[in-house]
Amino acid sequence: MGLSLSHILLVLVAVVLVFGAKRLPSIMQDLAKGLRAFKDGLKDGEEK
Repeated sequence: MGLSLSHILLVLVAVVLVFGAKRLPSIMQDLAKGLRAFKDGLKDGEEK
């Protein structure tokens, strides 16, 4: 079960409506930092 382009666009429109276009870049930046920290944590766990 995959996501089609229409599903992704619908989710993006809903996110913009909920959070607003001005807050969206800061939310994406925080999400990227969280994913980066998660990946770093996984790498640290594999080395031990």
